[in-house]
Amino acid sequence: MENTAQVGIIIVSHLDYGASILRTAEFILGPLSDCCSISVELSDQVADTVRRLDDAAKLLDKGAGVIILTDMFGGTPTNLALALLGKLNVEVVTGVNLPMLMKVFTERDKSLEEVARQAHEAGTKGIVVAGSMLRNKTKANEG
Repeated sequence: MENTAQVGIIIVSHLDYGASILRTAEFILGPLSDCCSISVELSDQVADTVRRLDDAAKLLDKGAGVIILTDMFGGTPTNLALALLGKLNVEVVTGVNLPMLMKVFTERDKSLEEVARQAHEAGTKGIVVAGSMLRNKTKANEG
């Protein structure tokens, strides 16, 4: 029997970046389920944030695991998310951007490991120095 559970999605970020990027994804894709954002603020207690993360991961794991997308490697949101590795069926991917998030939502029926790999790939490919790329394309077409 095939596993029909989808990977749950948590965005953990400084302030409201996660909530904003999640709203943007919903604007493009329509209503989304089994996802949430958790903001990290200066006034938050570390233990409270880790508990909120733990609770969200347990709630969103319907059998396929949960991918936790954080804003930047080395930041507090990532460090707190890393506390769940090895305790729950989660994977943490840093540097969340809109192309990454869109890919995760459209591929979440795959394995957690595959969703994480595709998130990394889409997030990286989504970063483009547009002017340089267009100038190079123009030069190639002229040659």
